Amino acid sequence: MLSLNVTNETSRLRAVVLGTAVSNGDVPSIEEAYDPKSIEHIKAGTYPDEADMIKEMEAVNNVFSKYDVKVFRPKIIENYNQIFARDIAFVIDNKFIKANILPDREQELDALQHVIDQINPTDIVKPPEAVHIEGGDVMLWNDYIFIGTYKGEDYPDHITARTNLEGVQFIKALFPNKIVKEFDLAKSKTEARDNALHLDCCFQPVGKDKGIIYKDGFRAESDYMYLVDLFGADNLFYITRDEMYNMNSNVFSIDEHIVISEEKFVRLNTWLRSKDFIVEEVPYAEISKQEGLLRCSTMPLVRD
Repeated sequence: MLSLNVTNETSRLRAVVLGTAVSNGDVPSIEEAYDPKSIEHIKAGTYPDEADMIKEMEAVNNVFSKYDVKVFRPKIIENYNQIFARDIAFVIDNKFIKANILPDREQELDALQHVIDQINPTDIVKPPEAVHIEGGDVMLWNDYIFIGTYKGEDYPDHITARTNLEGVQFIKALFPNKIVKEFDLAKSKTEARDNALHLDCCFQPVGKDKGIIYKDGFRAESDYMYLVDLFGADNLFYITRDEMYNMNSNVFSIDEHIVISEEKFVRLNTWLRSKDFIVEEVPYAEISKQEGLLRCSTMPLVRD
């Protein structure tokens, strides 16, 4: 059995699901794409190549093996995108919570059945249908659960709005002893530089008390200030609009001192090293063309 345990983003990682780019399928049509960044690359003819993405994910897999992390991979579904493991489910404490994802993506969860079978059935939670919540919007910080949402009245019209207020309420009810704080995120169907698809596109904690943040990812300045006050202004790395677009806040922590980051994030990686982090640099620029990066393609199951 797997003894699930995840209470924050940075404790020592022991077991993780890493998505796969094998048999990723053809380049989608514009109608089939879920986010503005993918659409941008489909139009430009620069949509990522499967072989390149497989290579990028293997670089991450090699880092996990270096640090002795147990890695689970999804069962391969032919011609199907299974890169973003974080969207389909997530762990809070000892609970494995299935996401009500876009209907086209249901099979992704089926491809993890061999993992789910190792979890105590009483720890598996499937929210009711009205609850929309994806793992990229759920961020754990010990006593806190931060949740990205979208409060605009046009929520149903936004395919980029993935977590609703019912999702926030559901987590509050499930974890009454936690401080659950939701953040109203900026969304755009047409401009990837103004679209915080998930909370981890504009914020993520690193280490014990630091974080990476993008101010304009939040629709309300008070939400942004909440995090600045909580973490302390000097403990945050402030990313630009282009750095947000390139997914600089979407790194992944192996522990409080080790961060996997994209090799081209020079400014961020320099800052992390100046704060005594070990930065494991990997190439992930091709995967980022689908508006997801390191955190999006991993789902932690066990942290110390």
